[in-house]
Amino acid sequence: VLDVIVSNTNDMGPLSLESFLKNNLSASWRVVGLKTSNAKHKLNRPVNNVGQEKQNGKEGKFSGVGSAQWTDSPAQLTRRQLIEKRKEKRAAELVKQDDEVIVKLEDSAIEHSKSVDSAVLGKYNIWRKENENENVDSTVRLMRDQIIMARVYLGIAKMKNKPQLYQELQSQLKESQRALGEATSDADLHPSDHEKIKTMGQVLSKAKEQLYDCKLVTGKLRAMLQTADEQVRGLKKQSTFLSQLAAKTIPNGIHCLSMRLTIDYFLLPLEKRKFPRTENLENPSLYHYALFSDNVLAASVVVNSTIVNAKDPSKHVFHLVTDKLNFGAMNMWFLLNPPGKATINVENVDEFKWLNSSYCPVLKQLESATMKEYYFKAGHPTTTGASNLKYRNPKYLSMLNHLRFYLPQVYPKLDKILFLDDDIVVQKDLTGLWAVNLHGKVNGAVETCGESFHRFDKYLNFSNPHIAKNFDPNACGWAYGMNMFDLKVWKKKDITGIYHKWQNLNEDRVLWKLGTLPPGLMTFYGLTHPLNKSWHVLGLGYNPSVDRSEIDNAAVVHYNGNMKPWLEIAMTKYRSYWTKYVKYDHSYLRNCKLRE
Repeated sequence: VLDVIVSNTNDMGPLSLESFLKNNLSASWRVVGLKTSNAKHKLNRPVNNVGQEKQNGKEGKFSGVGSAQWTDSPAQLTRRQLIEKRKEKRAAELVKQDDEVIVKLEDSAIEHSKSVDSAVLGKYNIWRKENENENVDSTVRLMRDQIIMARVYLGIAKMKNKPQLYQELQSQLKESQRALGEATSDADLHPSDHEKIKTMGQVLSKAKEQLYDCKLVTGKLRAMLQTADEQVRGLKKQSTFLSQLAAKTIPNGIHCLSMRLTIDYFLLPLEKRKFPRTENLENPSLYHYALFSDNVLAASVVVNSTIVNAKDPSKHVFHLVTDKLNFGAMNMWFLLNPPGKATINVENVDEFKWLNSSYCPVLKQLESATMKEYYFKAGHPTTTGASNLKYRNPKYLSMLNHLRFYLPQVYPKLDKILFLDDDIVVQKDLTGLWAVNLHGKVNGAVETCGESFHRFDKYLNFSNPHIAKNFDPNACGWAYGMNMFDLKVWKKKDITGIYHKWQNLNEDRVLWKLGTLPPGLMTFYGLTHPLNKSWHVLGLGYNPSVDRSEIDNAAVVHYNGNMKPWLEIAMTKYRSYWTKYVKYDHSYLRNCKLRE
């Protein structure tokens, strides 16, 4: 027995007495002196076979008289107690680890549940989205429906001579209209309005009993629908007109600024009205810009943004042309706020004596009676459509808008010039444009055509044979606003002569309506080199979804459209690109209440 114990202990560590007795001793042995085991086994062999054996071991002894007794030594008891303690400790650790894992899983489940739309309290199924948001205007829509039916029965009551019912309907209709007011949701209604709904329902039930006639009701509803449709069309037309009017009207603040600057300019002595570095104006080795504008604030942003982002401002020359009304203001602003080391000059378009009706077809056409009628008589049959309202615009009467077709005449000693609109903002150095190879073309511009829009058929009348045989309707359009013009090639190709030819053919506006882009597309047809689109990003004056990364990476951003950045109707999300170059702390702007 001791040999078995020793061999098992050596191989497997401390031995369990209970397992030893099960596996190595007969079932007749009973353990005495071991508290952890009270195992008793039935006798399977005679007691006297082992009762006579007596073995004294090193760590314990057997003695048997009809039964067996095993007594542990103190060292063995201590070891067993230590083993039991280790087991209990290990079990406790495992239980603790299990608890921690459960807690982590619970926390993870809670965090995950926060990311899932929780159910609205009281809803049957959290996954049914349609149940989450109840109609917040169901009562308002009910009242509107009641008002519509009240109007229907009101007309029928009058027709069928039911004065008492007519008065009831009229009285209740006024009450419902007063209660509804400008409400758009049920929360806007007063609690007492529910009684008015009940009362109206009772009156309508009474009217239905007395007046209901399917044909009459259908006819009344159809008539009301037609009237409403006409009203919607009228309001749309009015909205279009007002938006065009708002877009082309100078705000009070800018008008104030122009007036104050004009007064102060004419108070200046003549010797103080001159700009420095006039020798740079005809130097073809410098970077020249053409800017034609009657908006002082807009012109200041174009010049300021160009200079701020220029690597060497001393090599930049700005040629500003304005009208006689804003000539003093434009001069005064740049005398007070010179563009650093850059050169600037301001001219008055009305002083270009060569630009007259005998030379310029547009001026000749503007003097005609038909053109005056088109512009100044709102009842003219060709101007009633909402789509034509934008063409009845004062800017088309201004030569500032058509001066872009006479650049070599205005600047005869220059080789290249960059034309800029006054509704753009420069965000990068533009000198790289002078290094772009135009491959013998006259105009460098960014193309604007997509898959099916901004092509020639959008701007020109291809039912006219002059247009159909000379142009491709799918040719790609391009944008004014930032254009590099090679004036040497311009003169060789006689671009101004081409423009005059098409302008003369369009005296009755049969080739295109109005504006400068359609004649520009025709004049520079086949003579335009497409620039990389990052030079010029458009749409900030009408498109709310221009990609933000395209705007940030653009050299020039263009607020083409009605929502100009200096107007209240400007899109707020794009306005900051423009306002960062406005000197709002300037005394003139503060006095005219121009604020960011």
